[in-house]
Amino acid sequence: MTDSRLAIIILAAGQGTRMKSETPKLLHHLAGIPIVSHVLGTARELDAAHTIAVVRHERDRLVDVITDQLPDGLVVDQDETPGTGRAVEQAVQALPADFDGDVLVMNGDTPLLDVQTLSGLVAEHRRSRAAATLLSAYLDDPSGYGRIVRHDAGDSTVDRIVEHRDATDSELAIAEINAGVYMFGVSQLRDLLPQLSTHNAQGEKYLTDVIELLRRAGSEVSVLPVADSWLVAGINDRAQLSEAAAKLNALIIRGWQLAGVTVHDPATTWIDLKATLEPDVTLLPGTQIRGATTIARGAVVGPDTTLLDCEVGERATVKRTDAELAVIGAGASVGPFAYLRPNTVLGADGKIGTFVETKNAEIGAGSKVPHLSYVGDATIGEGTNIGAATIFANYNGVTKSHTEVGSHVRSGSHNVFVAPVTLGDGAYSAAGTVVRKNVPAGSLAMNVAPQRNLEGWVAAHRAGSAADRAAQRAQESSGE
Repeated sequence: MTDSRLAIIILAAGQGTRMKSETPKLLHHLAGIPIVSHVLGTARELDAAHTIAVVRHERDRLVDVITDQLPDGLVVDQDETPGTGRAVEQAVQALPADFDGDVLVMNGDTPLLDVQTLSGLVAEHRRSRAAATLLSAYLDDPSGYGRIVRHDAGDSTVDRIVEHRDATDSELAIAEINAGVYMFGVSQLRDLLPQLSTHNAQGEKYLTDVIELLRRAGSEVSVLPVADSWLVAGINDRAQLSEAAAKLNALIIRGWQLAGVTVHDPATTWIDLKATLEPDVTLLPGTQIRGATTIARGAVVGPDTTLLDCEVGERATVKRTDAELAVIGAGASVGPFAYLRPNTVLGADGKIGTFVETKNAEIGAGSKVPHLSYVGDATIGEGTNIGAATIFANYNGVTKSHTEVGSHVRSGSHNVFVAPVTLGDGAYSAAGTVVRKNVPAGSLAMNVAPQRNLEGWVAAHRAGSAADRAAQRAQESSGE
């Protein structure tokens, strides 16, 4: 149910220079989705009456993600005045004039912050009736964070927040940090935000200065420490991104383990947020389950396997394989060392074996491509066996064409199917055959020239070689 008295402001205007990347910081991926998408998803679950995102750097790329997840949300462009205070000021100005509820302010780079923590903050703010309530955390190394300066030691209220660059030595020794997540009454923000100045080390309007203004006016500011500091961890560089990824992945894996999935080595297994696994799935070491991959009951995946947006059927086995946008049927077997490119469909109980690459290929139930083959732009019926080292030659240098192989076909080793071509049901092809013409159902295709043996060739052309000596010994022993 929508909370009609709640507005959410998401701060997403930072440049993210410490990432040293052409990709905006908030669009770097974490568990398969952008950092900011985690925050947007959490905000959506809170179901506020109004949600506003403030953007500036790389705004068009960010807006695409924001509007996709929050189609009813509002995007505000921060102007030339820097700082979180100015960002919130502009967002508040965008709220309806008759809105008189509470405002939750959160950062776009804290993806691990969950709904339970934020709901607790909203509830605490309303229970305490404080002018503002903020989240804090205790860190072993609080470097870079604003410090919480309490009114008195052990007091539950806040006197002020001091940014790291403006802190004295005694303030830098404080381990309690500002998590950058706040609850305010909108009336206080409308009154105080215009009073903020840029007279500080950064030359910015600090939102934290609102806390000091409230305290000067005698208003109470309460603080709610989080249960675990990692919940409010911000991401500013690649090291912090890696740390957040590891923490989130551990939580995802534990969730699937509790749901009945066996993960042999959580340290080397990665599962994206959108993946879906059924009970009795087994993941072996070195496995990455990416995107919206789904894995059905009883399937075994790994070791050393990456699946991106794939569908794996019940009891299938996939080992040492790289697959993208592929469908693997129930009871099918893939790998080791297989490469399934987009639009590969392997039917139930089928097999794609060792050193096989497929693309735009539909392989029927019970059919096998056991080893050393390329199958591209092809349809293979049921119960067919493709011999070793068979190539589906689908490209003539200009266009790609399709190959149709029927059911219960047997192709010999080292075949080449030159598309477009069709092999009918029950057809056979001999080893070494290049199939350029259609093969009728039940026919045998062969185009190998008669073998010629040039006797005495080694003696004439490789006299004195190890091969020549071996041949002479063989001839002598046979009495030739």
